Amino acid sequence: MAMAARLLRRTLRATEVAPRFLSASYGLVQRAAYASGGIFDVGQPTPQSHPELLADGEITPGISKEEYISRRKKLLEVMPEKSLAIIASADQQMMTDVVPYPFRQNGDYLYITGCMQPGGVAVLSEETGLCMFMPDTDKEDVVWQGQTAGVDAAVEFFKADKAFPLSHMQKILPEMIEQSKGVYHNVKTSSSSYKNLDAFRRASLNNKVKDLTYYTDELRWIKSKSEIKLMRESASIVSQSLLQTMLLSRTHREESQLAAKIEYECKMRGAQRMAFHPVVGGGANASVIHYSRNDRKIKTGDLLLMDVGCEYHGYLSDLTRTWPPCGRFSPAQEELYSLILETNKECIKLCKPGTSINEIHNHSVKMLIKGFQELGILEKGKSIQYNYLNPTAIGHSLGMDIHDSVTLPKDKPLEPGVVITIEPGVYIPPAPILNESAPGRYRGMGIRIEDEVLITEDGHELLTASVPKEISHLTTLMSMGSEPAADGHELRAACS
Repeated sequence: MAMAARLLRRTLRATEVAPRFLSASYGLVQRAAYASGGIFDVGQPTPQSHPELLADGEITPGISKEEYISRRKKLLEVMPEKSLAIIASADQQMMTDVVPYPFRQNGDYLYITGCMQPGGVAVLSEETGLCMFMPDTDKEDVVWQGQTAGVDAAVEFFKADKAFPLSHMQKILPEMIEQSKGVYHNVKTSSSSYKNLDAFRRASLNNKVKDLTYYTDELRWIKSKSEIKLMRESASIVSQSLLQTMLLSRTHREESQLAAKIEYECKMRGAQRMAFHPVVGGGANASVIHYSRNDRKIKTGDLLLMDVGCEYHGYLSDLTRTWPPCGRFSPAQEELYSLILETNKECIKLCKPGTSINEIHNHSVKMLIKGFQELGILEKGKSIQYNYLNPTAIGHSLGMDIHDSVTLPKDKPLEPGVVITIEPGVYIPPAPILNESAPGRYRGMGIRIEDEVLITEDGHELLTASVPKEISHLTTLMSMGSEPAADGHELRAACS
């Protein structure tokens, strides 16, 4: 520890940066504060720079510093004694050598630190509390990329107990690893910045290194009141935006235009980004579960499936509707849609504390198998072919990631504060692909109805209830009025 302190003192003297204060265990934390127009700039919104987004005492919109500190304490409580948690931020991905992709933070790193910037590593233990290693920046970086958070911001704004430049991690972290009984990190998002350390490699060879994800997934499974408020708003934004897009689909039938519309509406309502690339599948394209091309024109009489979600200050929404832009379901479309709708509604009724996603899934499978057999889509005695028609689960946990808390078992009982999706569907390609059999009138159809469900003390709350899904409501919505085209003429939806 003394060596680490001496190293930091030499670094500060060499760079002529005055020491700000002495850390209790590891030495000096240099002042790396920046000001923009007299406001302390930490590379992301603060209550001072963005009072319209953050209240005093919040680190990220809607989440207070006390909640972040509480999360850190809870993580230490659920991990084994004398454990060390290492959580790396997401890396900045590049489109070309000089063009970056839009950055999105790793969920665990954001959940623990509140820092929305790339390049950092957070270390958590009972002995040190939260220690943040922050990216080294120079004046040229600031010219090209703007201000970023340094060690000073880590302590003063993110409320870390200690902070150091990332370049010093190789001198400080090895001792912390060697003194711990176990090292936990997120295996899927690990960083070479610490994995290449000899101390980490030795710990791995000695079977001291384990996956942290189970513990963070357990913490993220139940949302706090603050998180639920953000998730309600995220669901509200995407619900309003999809409704506007549904209205536009009456007169604009290009998948690409509708993809642009949903993104525009979400961002105009405060979303920072889409939760995932929108699925906008017309006709047979809807039978591709994760269809992403969005490059076809929707034919008259076809159904349109849109699976969309947005991100609101770190929390995601996920919603799917299928409807006829022309205003009417064909008899075959209505038969299949009615089955999926009934399954959706019955499964939502099962959403309550004590029930598991597995139980709801099994109920949905029974309903759909029976319905597919009655429609002649699935032969009796060949239930194994059900997966050809619907290979997806009934739903998943939702939160800071689209598939949140994925390491937890699907038979884990639901609890108040958990948010899940309910999304029955059927996917019948124009021609058989996996030996599935279906009458010709159902060929080339894909139907999914997905809702967000918050588990409450006495049942559930449907977060996406405002978006129509009843057949009568959809046909009324698609048939109401007309819209003026750019040339002033009226455009009307038509089925023929």
